[in-house]
Amino acid sequence: MSERLPTREQALQILRESGCGENVIKHCEAVTELAVEIAKACKKRGLNVNLELVEIGALLHDIGRAKTHSVHHAVVGAQIGKSLGLPEPIIAIIKRHVGGGITAKEAEKLGWPKDIYTPRTLEEKIVTYADKLIEGSKKVPIEETIEKFSNEGLPPSAIKRVLKLHKEISNLIGDCECLL
Repeated sequence: MSERLPTREQALQILRESGCGENVIKHCEAVTELAVEIAKACKKRGLNVNLELVEIGALLHDIGRAKTHSVHHAVVGAQIGKSLGLPEPIIAIIKRHVGGGITAKEAEKLGWPKDIYTPRTLEEKIVTYADKLIEGSKKVPIEETIEKFSNEGLPPSAIKRVLKLHKEISNLIGDCECLL
């Protein structure tokens, strides 16, 4: 498996060749734009963040939507990533970006392979968070995402994880214009 990250152009090509629709690609590009802004804000505050990993991870985070639009797109996407020989840090972003992360117990209920499905690294958290602030290809306030998740019947524990992630990233970057 290569540890070299694909370029932006290669990542977009991978999405297209995997069968992602233009709407998914537009969403991935919008998430990428926001994720990179958040990552730059982190860097400005002295945090060690890999901008390239955030950019390529955000572009590829929804590759599993080429095959399914259910919550399973995270696991399917990780499988696609592995079959393409994508670097492990990209695969981790793909499989850990759903909601505010999926606990081991929730993953077991979903029938997923035993693994870690909650974002661990700063790059994973940034992509996961940026994804929660993009609906389609437009930026939405976190409150709108929380309301949507509540209406979809997500358990309070899942909503709590999204709010925790919101608080964590907000505290890291302060009053960044990218969150307005």
